[in-house]
Amino acid sequence: MDFTNYTEYKQAEDIKRLKFIVSAIREIKSDNARVIEIGCGNGNICYQLAKMGYDVTGIDISEETIANAKQKHRLPNLKFECRSAEDVDTTQKFDAVVCSEVIEHLHNPDIVAAHFSKILKIEGKAVVTVPNGKGPREAFMTKPIQNAMKNNDWRWKLLSSFKRMLGYKGVTIQSSAADLTHIQFFTKKSLLALADKSGFKVVKIGTSNFVEKVFPFSLFAKLIPPLQSFDCWIADIIPQTWASGFNTVWIRK
Repeated sequence: MDFTNYTEYKQAEDIKRLKFIVSAIREIKSDNARVIEIGCGNGNICYQLAKMGYDVTGIDISEETIANAKQKHRLPNLKFECRSAEDVDTTQKFDAVVCSEVIEHLHNPDIVAAHFSKILKIEGKAVVTVPNGKGPREAFMTKPIQNAMKNNDWRWKLLSSFKRMLGYKGVTIQSSAADLTHIQFFTKKSLLALADKSGFKVVKIGTSNFVEKVFPFSLFAKLIPPLQSFDCWIADIIPQTWASGFNTVWIRK
């Protein structure tokens, strides 16, 4: 795919996800396609799509992350708003909704997913990406770390010290939001069920990476980009349910 990366993304997993989103948006047959990203975080995906010529709106409930997005990314066809998906004016209709690495943080993801159809044109599509709740990263990293953090025991204190020593700051390149806790742990089956319940069908599903973000593999992969790319390739040839994340395209049933 002819692709120029306009974002701050440098990790292979992030770039692979970005390419998936770009590929899905490029299929829209409209010269003035309107795209909204729900949970836009620091605005990287929005900026990428705006640089490609789309009319892009990014929304997020975090004032801090929206302020960061506005400061970093400025284009005449790009705007950022601090609001929830439910607050988007339903008289506005978009060609595509992007919701990337967001619904795992929500108590009621079905409410947001149901809102897609209210703001999408009839032929519109939703591009949704999530971690695999039973994948290596969630099973061996996210769940144990969140459990240790919740208990605030010696494991969390030791882990926090170790992460600070390695330069981790508690935020991600995707978002500067204060709380990035994973609440939902989607499987492939439950993600397809969410789409179906919301009036959509999944017409394309891909994977993110495999074990690159799992300790101790992460220590090596962080320093060796070819290992990241190799891990993303592995995720494409193993059964999808083994991967660490899913990238999907939804259309109306």
